[in-house]
Amino acid sequence: MKIGKDYIGVGVGAFIVNENNEVLLHKRAVPAEKDHWCIPGGRLEMFEKLEDAVIREVKEEIDVDVKIERIMGVCDHIIEAEKAHWVAMSYLCKITNGEPKIMEPDKASEMRWFKLDNLPDKLTITTKKAVEDYKKLKI
Repeated sequence: MKIGKDYIGVGVGAFIVNENNEVLLHKRAVPAEKDHWCIPGGRLEMFEKLEDAVIREVKEEIDVDVKIERIMGVCDHIIEAEKAHWVAMSYLCKITNGEPKIMEPDKASEMRWFKLDNLPDKLTITTKKAVEDYKKLKI
């Protein structure tokens, strides 16, 4: 059985904002939503706390340490065309150590900082929802 295909997966994402009010995104090199820009994140492992998963996934994907500021929201990540179903939480995070770099080039083809008023057109479902949630925070 495959997570997200045969049963609902649980994911987490880090909405990382820098001092210039830019968000860090990388372009997915694999399905689901290949060639779409997304926030760093991944799946929750068995017996892992959500916040621990965010910190672990960010370290694995972009080799930085983050501090979680707060939970932002929950996304029903349903892609009927790809027969995928996830529930994903997004967290507002700040980098505390390191410089972001792609650690899994087979999964991410590019990474950049984007102004919130100049985001790329092709965003993943979870990233669109995280942007909406961030704007509601009025930070």
